[in-house]
Amino acid sequence: MQKDNQDDRISSLPNDILVNILDRLKARAAVKTKVLSRRWSQLPDMLPRLTISARDLRPSKTKTSMSNNELFQRSNAAVVKATESVLAHRDLGGCTIDLLSTTFYLKDDAPISIGRTVGNAMATHKIEKVEFTVLTEKERQECTFDDMEKYGTRFVSFFNECLNAFAGLTRLCLQNLTFRESVIVSNILVTCKQLKYLDFHYCRTEGLILDVEHTQLSELSIVNCRFGLINLTMVPKLTRLVFEYWTAYKEPPLSFGYVPLLEVLSLATVHLSWHKMVKLSTFLYGSSVRDLRLCFRFEKIWVQPECLTKRLASVLHQLRIVNLVDIPEGYDLTWTMFILEAAPSVEELYMKVMDHPCEMHMDKEKRRANLFSENKGVEWKPPASHFKHHRLAKLIIFCFESLDYMVNHVRCVMKAAVNLQDVYLYNRLACNKCRNVMPPRLIKFPETVMGRHLEGKRLTWGIESPATIHFQITPVIRAEHRARML
Repeated sequence: MQKDNQDDRISSLPNDILVNILDRLKARAAVKTKVLSRRWSQLPDMLPRLTISARDLRPSKTKTSMSNNELFQRSNAAVVKATESVLAHRDLGGCTIDLLSTTFYLKDDAPISIGRTVGNAMATHKIEKVEFTVLTEKERQECTFDDMEKYGTRFVSFFNECLNAFAGLTRLCLQNLTFRESVIVSNILVTCKQLKYLDFHYCRTEGLILDVEHTQLSELSIVNCRFGLINLTMVPKLTRLVFEYWTAYKEPPLSFGYVPLLEVLSLATVHLSWHKMVKLSTFLYGSSVRDLRLCFRFEKIWVQPECLTKRLASVLHQLRIVNLVDIPEGYDLTWTMFILEAAPSVEELYMKVMDHPCEMHMDKEKRRANLFSENKGVEWKPPASHFKHHRLAKLIIFCFESLDYMVNHVRCVMKAAVNLQDVYLYNRLACNKCRNVMPPRLIKFPETVMGRHLEGKRLTWGIESPATIHFQITPVIRAEHRARML
């Protein structure tokens, strides 16, 4: 016994350190420590962050004979039980709950039970952040229109039964929902007055216009949704916006009203032949972002290059970081220079140039039938030879190859960016799924010391640049670059 006490050094730590350790575990693992001793039984009830997820509590399908329906029911029941149990043992006058996050399936009465429990907890406990992530039984690829309408009806019932909980939510994530009444999305915004983060994935409504007015919302994500025209009428605290995939519309159904703090903007779509090109000077008018991500999904460039105007300069004058993702291979890249011309404060330029056959429509007949553009590039004359950019410090290109169009573009940037410090050129990213769709081709990337030396000479020939060129071999990717790669 004496030896066991000497070896149990962890129990000799003060409560605040033990709670900090338990806070790093998943909810199920943290609760299991209650059986260790009387002292340990009290520690999980002191956790500042409570994250309870049906995904974590779902029984393993390989270890059970239950049907999917039973698995979803069992997972939701576990979330209900865990939420009720954890909150029931909290001291009403005790530690503040920094975060109460629940993830559950939109099935049966479990969401209502969770919502009521959380609503009661908000009335009796000090809770800083409350989050709901609402899942559906079927993934997006499996959902039919009828499924999405059914899930939408279930959500409306859940919402109406748990208004107190929704009124205190700070984060809400929804997916795969069709709302028969367009007013539902507006009701969410009106009811959830404390929302900081709102995420819609694959959601629809019958409305033609959605006016977004919210005093607290700081992050908004709308991906592959059909809400009609979205007017960001009055969102004074919005700092981050993700707006992706508007393929059902001729042009992006989004307009910027009063968004004075908007700094980070991510735009992505697949451009079809009937879509209109997007002029940033028009589309982004009224905003002044600092971090801009444009994703092309390996298809037609949907941004229309523009000559420098006061209007374009006013839109891009605060831009610091530009990230151009999934640019189709083989097309001239000179068009990207119009952004540098209009954005004199850009410090970092990221580009990923690659095709992804496993995620693309490759059959020519199907491409024609679905109105994909055959010419994915866009023409643009290079900037005047006297154009100089004084703030750009880093150029990062993923999937670089020693091909003329890429080499010429790097040289063009190096000529213009007189204070460029580093050029990072990564080789092609590997994808095993792509190999099953199309045989891999020979990649032209300098992998030997001599090859890099010669390629460096080719890139800098006739150019006086202070930049250091780094040839990077994946999968070794610098931490600060990895997040920009996606």
